[in-house]
Amino acid sequence: MADTHVLFVEDDDVIREATQLALERDGFTVTAMPDGLSGLEAFRARQPDIALLDVMLPGMDGVSLCRRIRDESTVPVIMLSARADSIDVVLGLEAGADDYVTKPFDGSVLVARIRAVLRRFGHASGGGALEPVQGGEGGGLLTFGELEVDTEGMEVRRGGEPVALTPTEMRLLLEFSAAPGTVLSRDRLLERVWDYGWGGDTRVVDVHVQRLRTKIGQDRIETVRGFGYKLRG
Repeated sequence: MADTHVLFVEDDDVIREATQLALERDGFTVTAMPDGLSGLEAFRARQPDIALLDVMLPGMDGVSLCRRIRDESTVPVIMLSARADSIDVVLGLEAGADDYVTKPFDGSVLVARIRAVLRRFGHASGGGALEPVQGGEGGGLLTFGELEVDTEGMEVRRGGEPVALTPTEMRLLLEFSAAPGTVLSRDRLLERVWDYGWGGDTRVVDVHVQRLRTKIGQDRIETVRGFGYKLRG
C-alpha cells in the first residue's frame, strides 16, 4: 500500500493528525485537509486513490464534497460520521460514497475498511482496474430485457445507450447478473461485493441497490421482503 494515496478531509485537528500518522505507519501516503473546499482542491490537484471524508466539515460539508468528487471521478469514497445516524449514513451513500465508518473508530478497523475498498477497486492487484466478482467471470454479453451487461469489457447499456456505473455499482450488478432470478441476501451481497467477512450495515446494500435501480430501471431489481433482492431476467 506504499504507493496508495489517501485524501483525508477532517476538521478536528487532533483526529486529523492522529489518523494521518496511523495511516502513514501502515504505509499509505496521506494528504490531510481541514475543510471541504481545500479538500476539493487537493482532490483535483493530486488525484488520490481513495478519499476519506468527514460528514461535518466547514465551508463545504462532506456529503456535498462527495457529490462533487463523484461528478468528476469514480475514485472510492469512505464517509466518516461521528454518529451512526441514519440520515448521515444514507445521505453519504446516496451522494456516491462506497462505504462509511462511524467515529470514534479504531485505526486498525479503518485500515481494514480502506484495504477492503481498495481490493474491490483492483488496487490490491496493482493494476487499478475493476475485476469481476466471483460468479461474474467467464465473460460474454448478458442480456436482461433492454439491459446488456458486458462482463469482459465492464460495460453496461440500457436500450442501446451506455450506463455509467461506479465500480461498486458494477460489482453489485455483476453479482446479480451471475445469478438472475436467484434471491441474494443482503449479508451475501455485503460479503461478495463489499468484502465484509465480518458482517456489516445492510443500509450500504439498500442504498446502492436503489442507486443502481435509477440507472438500469426501477423494475429490473426486485425486492423480496425478508430475504433480499433478485435480478429479473
